[in-house]
Amino acid sequence: MPSPLRARLTAVLALSLGALLAVTALVSRPASAASTLNQLAKAQGRYFGSATDNPELSDTAYTAILGSDEFGAITPGNSMKWDATEPSQGQFSYTKGDAVVSFAKARGQIVRGHTLLWHQQLPGWLTSGSWTAAQLTSILQNHIANVAGHYKGQVYSWDVVNEPFNDDGTYRSDLWSNTLGTGYIATALKAARAADPNAKLYINDYNIDGTGAKSDAMYNLVKSLQAQGVPIDGVGFQGHLAIQYGFPTNMQQNLQRFADLGVDVAITELDVRMVLPADATKVATQAQYYTNVVKACLGVSRCVGITIWDYTDKYSWIPGVFSGQGSALPWDENLAKKPDVYGAINTALGGSGGGTPPPTTGCKVAYSANDWGSGFTATVTITNQGPAISGWTLKYSYSGDQKLSQGWNGTWSQSGKDVTVTNTSWNGTLATGASISAGANFTYTGTNTAPTAFAVNGTTCT
Repeated sequence: MPSPLRARLTAVLALSLGALLAVTALVSRPASAASTLNQLAKAQGRYFGSATDNPELSDTAYTAILGSDEFGAITPGNSMKWDATEPSQGQFSYTKGDAVVSFAKARGQIVRGHTLLWHQQLPGWLTSGSWTAAQLTSILQNHIANVAGHYKGQVYSWDVVNEPFNDDGTYRSDLWSNTLGTGYIATALKAARAADPNAKLYINDYNIDGTGAKSDAMYNLVKSLQAQGVPIDGVGFQGHLAIQYGFPTNMQQNLQRFADLGVDVAITELDVRMVLPADATKVATQAQYYTNVVKACLGVSRCVGITIWDYTDKYSWIPGVFSGQGSALPWDENLAKKPDVYGAINTALGGSGGGTPPPTTGCKVAYSANDWGSGFTATVTITNQGPAISGWTLKYSYSGDQKLSQGWNGTWSQSGKDVTVTNTSWNGTLATGASISAGANFTYTGTNTAPTAFAVNGTTCT
C-alpha cells in the first residue's frame, strides 16, 4: 500500500473495533494468499465491496456470499436515506440501517454511509413544506447531526451530498439549491464533520467517471470547497456504465486529477448493463469495461476501493429502471459467478481468474410466474451452457389444467399438459453463455404448480 493511503486509514482510530480491523486488514494479506475479489483488492491496498438492501438480508444464500471474503465493504442502498431515517419531522428511525451495519460489523466489513443529502427519496413533510432558507438550513443540519451522529464511529465514510450536478455541469435545480443556493453543499459537509469527525466525507455523482463538463464541474467544486476550508475527503464516482454508450473518456487520468487535489477517490456504485439478450460479444465488451475500471482504480494510488451496486442480477436495480436492459453484475440471478465477468475482475485485481469454467454441454432454464388467481404470466429464460446453437426448442409440462392463451418472444404451442416453445426468426442463435427470455399468458383452475423439468433441443436443463 502506498504510504499516503496507509496514513489515512490508520487515522480512522475512532471506528468500532470490527470496522477498524476491516480497514487495517487492507494491508495485512500477502498477495500469494489472495483469491477472492476483496482479498485481491486488499493485496493492492484497496477494498472491494457491494451494496445491499434490507429485503435481501432475508435471503440466506445471498447473504452467505455477501458476508464472505469476496467483499470487504458494504453500502446500504436505501436504509440510510432521508425517507428511511426521518420519515416524520424530528422522528428518526434507524432499524433498517442498523441491520446493515450489524451485518457488516459481524463479518469485519467496513460500511460506506449512503447518503445524507440527496434530491430524491425525501419524505413528503419535507418536499411539501414552504421553508425559508433559515428553516431549511436548520432542518438539514439537524438531520445530519442526528443520522451521522447515530452512526458515529461505525462507518468508514459518508456520501454526504449525492448527485448535485446536471450532466452539462450546471447545478441541479432541487429543494436544496433552490432554497439555499449552492452553499448547501458546504453546510452539509460541515455538519457531517461535526457529527462524525473521523469518517471520510464524500461527494458522490454519476457520469463523472471520465473527463467532460460534469466531471469538470465536480473538480471545480472540490477546489472551491478546499479554498473555503470546507471539509472534503473524497469524491465518489458511481460508475453506472452501459456497453452501448462507450467507455468513459480518460477515466484513469480523470481519477488522478482529483487525487492530485489531495482527496481520495472511489468507485462507489459500479455496474455495467447491456441491452438484452446477452450474447458472447456483449459479455466480452462488458468484461473489458470491468477490467478497465479496475485497472483505472489500481493506477491511482488514492483510489481506495471499488463497490459494485449489489453483486447479483437477482437484486439489480437496472431492469426496473432501464426497460430491456440488465445482466449488469458479476453474479447471475441464481447467485452463480459469471465466468467471463467475474474472471475479468479477478484477473484485473491480480488473480488467476477465479471463475467457474462454463460447462461444455447443457443448458439452464429459469422459470417464474406472475399469478393473479385465475391466470398467470409465465417467463422462461434459457441460458446456453454448451456450444453455440442456431435454432432452439424448449419443452416442459404442467401438472394441472393450465391452458395457453398467448405467447411472445417465441412460437408457443400446447398439447395436453405439454408446452413447446421454439425460437423466432430473430432470437434463434444462442452463443455459449448467452440467454434468451420468452413469456406467455395462461389460464387455470385449481392449483398452479410450477413445472420441474425442462429440455432444450432434447437436452435436459438444470
